Amino acid sequence: MDYDLVLDHPDGGTVALTAPPEDGVPWLVDHSTHWAAGHLVSVDDVHVSVPQALTMLRSLSRRDASPYQEIVDQCLLAAAVDEDRPVSPADLQATADEFRRGRGLHDRAATLAWMAAAGMDGGQFEAYLAGIARRRRFRLDKEAELAAGHLAAHAADFARVKAVWATGPEKVDLLGDVWDHAEAVVTVATRWAGELPGVLRDAPAGQDVGPEELPGGGFLTGRVLSRSPAAADPATLAAAGRAAFAGWLAERRATARVEWHWS
Repeated sequence: MDYDLVLDHPDGGTVALTAPPEDGVPWLVDHSTHWAAGHLVSVDDVHVSVPQALTMLRSLSRRDASPYQEIVDQCLLAAAVDEDRPVSPADLQATADEFRRGRGLHDRAATLAWMAAAGMDGGQFEAYLAGIARRRRFRLDKEAELAAGHLAAHAADFARVKAVWATGPEKVDLLGDVWDHAEAVVTVATRWAGELPGVLRDAPAGQDVGPEELPGGGFLTGRVLSRSPAAADPATLAAAGRAAFAGWLAERRATARVEWHWS
């Protein structure tokens, strides 16, 4: 037997306080697979159950987003993707290869072991990958659609810049005593301007910057060695497409109606 106190919330709806004296598992968790109690989140017109969310968690990939944000993003993609669009064998194979590489499943035995741990047979695994393949194809098509316009509007972010910079707890002279500071970290890299530390992004070639205090503490000293303007080559367009897609998804996330039913 559980004991529940249900209170009217002044903003609408109710709040339930549950006291489970036996096994300590609240009713909401214990019965989360029940059709009436298993909804986790609604994103606009997409409703996700707890089992569906657990399946989504298997395919999380980004390191810069929380699981909550990734579930919302997958709901937004599910609303945008044409579920009736056939998945080509090439797309399915590319998705499977990408999925397995990302999880270290480098041979048949490792893949079968993962499927067994996830409780999937061959047909379920193929259907699972087909869903990922549709979202992957939608993302690639959207990136290609948005790439040129994003590059034209943000050309400065896609200049190719070679730079050297040192970060550490103390101010250092990059060309003088940086090598005398054991705690200084020196980086020499060629990157898109938008991926560089902020103080280096717009600096012209040959210019020294810093020492600049970093937001999290410590200092950065650097120099831009060379700078090439953005070019509409395949690598640059691909990078612009990825940035454009991230912005497209962020806009939809910001305007979506998200309601968490249980967390």
